[in-house]
Amino acid sequence: MRLEQSRVYLSVATLALVAGLTGCTKLKARDSLNKGVAAFKQAQYQEAVEYFKRSIELDPEFLTARLYLATAYMSQYVPGSESPDNLKVAQEAHDEFRRVLERDPNNTIAIASIASLYFHQKKFDEAEEWYRKLISVDPRNKEAYYTLGVIAWTRSFQDRMKARAELGMRPEDPGPLKDPKVRRQLREKLLGVVDQGLVYLHKALELDPEYDDAMAYVNLLHRERADLMDSKAEYDREIELADNWVDKTLETKKIKAARAQQKVGLGLGEEGGE
Repeated sequence: MRLEQSRVYLSVATLALVAGLTGCTKLKARDSLNKGVAAFKQAQYQEAVEYFKRSIELDPEFLTARLYLATAYMSQYVPGSESPDNLKVAQEAHDEFRRVLERDPNNTIAIASIASLYFHQKKFDEAEEWYRKLISVDPRNKEAYYTLGVIAWTRSFQDRMKARAELGMRPEDPGPLKDPKVRRQLREKLLGVVDQGLVYLHKALELDPEYDDAMAYVNLLHRERADLMDSKAEYDREIELADNWVDKTLETKKIKAARAQQKVGLGLGEEGGE
């Protein structure tokens, strides 16, 4: 009986010791995280990376540390640079965000970050896939719809400008594209892309009616549509729609600027009255 009691006491003592060590380790992990966050805020990203890695070593399930580590890598990435070091930090960011998703498949920060990385790397097929995934998890993410609209415009603009150059048309020359065969081929390839881009942008505007960046791209996509039209009348109608969106964009910017200025004025007035 005494032997059994001794075993029970030993087991309880061992569990208490393990719990204490585990708690101590988690505290150290959080301390490393806090130091990493402080370094991150000072834009000392490499130092932050080391703190976050240490935090994960201490607590491999510490999801916040993994998110910060991925974000620290991502913050070092310079869009457009193809240097080995730059590509390496982009890949490290991708890898860490994916590790987050292994533990939390619907983590919107990780999904949005992977989508953004692909977008800035000009890997538009992958970016589209991840922005759609983001929308499936977060249907009210206006930035996702907006960026899908931007991708649609980018695809269309590149091909359309190439066609204009080959036809001897300058960017400022009125359209539509003057060769019916080229115009038909491009319309078959691009019109669906452009129209889907407009759907995405209007969804962004449904979520935020004052989303002036989205308005600006609605204007640009109507200009893409214009060059693909078969008649001058259809071209002019699309250009008129585009111009209307330019006016709406400028008016919205003006309203938002006036509102911001009013808030500043109210703040100054309250401060002056104290």
